[in-house]
Amino acid sequence: MNLSATLILAFGMSMDAFAASIGKGATLHRPRFREAFRTGLIFGAIEAITPLIGWGLGLMASRYIMAWDHWVAFALLFILGSRMIMEGLKTPAMDEPCKDCHSFWVLAATAVATSLDALAIGVGLAFLQVNIIHTALAIGMTTMLMATLGMLIGRFIGPMLGKRAEIIGGIVLIGIGCNILLQHLGLLA
Repeated sequence: MNLSATLILAFGMSMDAFAASIGKGATLHRPRFREAFRTGLIFGAIEAITPLIGWGLGLMASRYIMAWDHWVAFALLFILGSRMIMEGLKTPAMDEPCKDCHSFWVLAATAVATSLDALAIGVGLAFLQVNIIHTALAIGMTTMLMATLGMLIGRFIGPMLGKRAEIIGGIVLIGIGCNILLQHLGLLA
């Protein structure tokens, strides 16, 4: 795979994380660059690891993984999105952001859910003559940059939307999950 194909693949793989991080940035009250960069690192690291895992699994049993990855991604994103919507609909005791909605584990679960397509790509790359390390690093770095940028964009959108930002973020996650599911079922081009 040449450099331009690798970069296009990396950019495409980072779009789910970009959309999810915009939602995350919007739900927080003015996240700082440090928090945006932390989110980018978590998303980027997981997005770099999943094609490696997929590549390894693809060498062993690709047909079994490909049969279930979209259902797992849909379920994780639906659960996380529903949780965000429920938090957005609650009347807050005080006007402060949800303390655990940006914890490492919530971010990691979101990153895993949005990176399952990279796992599937890794499975496909197992059958091609590609340098999986370079490809995975390109995907991870691009995702890190896009997720950080998404958080910073969400930072400016959040104050304009208030509590609705959390609801919109949840809807975005559920939409990403539905998109992944519909694409894998062949119902969406």
